[in-house]
Amino acid sequence: MLTLELLGTLGCHLCDDAEQVLISALDLSKVQVVVVDIAESDALMQVYATRIPVLRHVATTSDLDWPFQVDQVQRFVACLKN
Repeated sequence: MLTLELLGTLGCHLCDDAEQVLISALDLSKVQVVVVDIAESDALMQVYATRIPVLRHVATTSDLDWPFQVDQVQRFVACLKN
């Protein structure tokens, strides 16, 4: 199963919007999405504080910055599978 992280933080309305895009874009029986609060990690805050929400592939750390749409998420995932 492919594992992705949705990097964000509490109270981020764009993160909520990104989550809805992922629900529409992905087959969640084949792709696991873990929501990660970057506020819990100084390292993540340094890298992603001004970029969230970000969709990140756990194994390769490839990422997709917001704003993204359904078709962009699907292309991102398709590239990861190849």
